[in-house]
Amino acid sequence: MFHFLEGTTTSTPTPDPMGGLLGMLPMLIACIAIFYFMLIRPENKRKKEAEQMRSSLRNGDRITTIGGIQGVVVDVKSDKFVIETGADQVRIEFAIWALSTNDTAAEKAKEEAKKAAEERAKMKADKKMKK
Repeated sequence: MFHFLEGTTTSTPTPDPMGGLLGMLPMLIACIAIFYFMLIRPENKRKKEAEQMRSSLRNGDRITTIGGIQGVVVDVKSDKFVIETGADQVRIEFAIWALSTNDTAAEKAKEEAKKAAEERAKMKADKKMKK
């Protein structure tokens, strides 16, 4: 029998612990960046939009609360607002954070977007006519 490895020692190289950490660092940074752009940033944007909507609340706006109650705003205070619901004119006071949607502002935004789209279409048509 032949023993080729007889008398020789085979040692495996010991892994460098810092090399593994440095190899994982780019992946860790990429995960943090993805987490920020996918979760944190959109949530902050939603909070800012909700705060802006609540601060722009005016008398006469049609709104919906987070509980689903719909009505017309009759009075706005710094941290509360009063709405009037239905034909029997029941008035209910809510905390400002209970505001879910401002239907009046949403309708105005839709109208403005529609007008802007019509203007763009008109400008495009004028450019084609000039050619």
